[in-house]
Amino acid sequence: MGDLNPNNPLKISGIAAGAMVKYNFNGYLSARLNYTFGNISGADSTSSNQQMRSRNLSFNTQLNEVSLVGEFNFMKYVPSISESAFTPFIYVGIALTGYNPRANYGGQTYALRQYGTEGQTQAYPNAAISIPYGIGVKYNFTGAWNIIADIGYRNPNTDYLDDVSGTYPDKTQLSPIGAALSDRSGEKTGNYLGTIGSQRGDLRGRDTYLFIGFTISYTFITPKCYY
Repeated sequence: MGDLNPNNPLKISGIAAGAMVKYNFNGYLSARLNYTFGNISGADSTSSNQQMRSRNLSFNTQLNEVSLVGEFNFMKYVPSISESAFTPFIYVGIALTGYNPRANYGGQTYALRQYGTEGQTQAYPNAAISIPYGIGVKYNFTGAWNIIADIGYRNPNTDYLDDVSGTYPDKTQLSPIGAALSDRSGEKTGNYLGTIGSQRGDLRGRDTYLFIGFTISYTFITPKCYY
């Protein structure tokens, strides 16, 4: 969710893949280190809102997220040992996410951050800190093998995952490419709407995103687990 998708928190805009290592303190608590690579994108041209279609902005970006997360199982869960072969769980942690929004223009792809499309005198950071939190279920389907499904939300400390945040700048202060990428409203009609100081983004302070995950994991059982 962000300036190009202000209303639908479950809109799927890309695929993701990742890996994790986890330490189980007991059958209820664990900590895991994750790496997730994902893609998100958005285009005003696909919106049902006429004002957004007129704005005509678009973006895509790759997300590189590293997170440290704590999990709590609602039932005691030790694969192949505990009585519970199934448990719901919740998690919360901290993450660092790298991003670099791009857009296609004139048959070429441009990294938007370097063009200061909202008049930034200094490029915004290309990484953000966020708090991942979510819910899921685990099922021990055979031996030490598990299948896990979860959904987790992120609220990073940036509003520039999509390169859109505030107002239109003075385009005479931008490079020709920067000015073209800043205001794309008149590409088809010739009628450009981005006057200086007029609203470009939704003026909310942060973009957000979520991952829906399906995981297969293997648990290394030690003698300690039997106690």
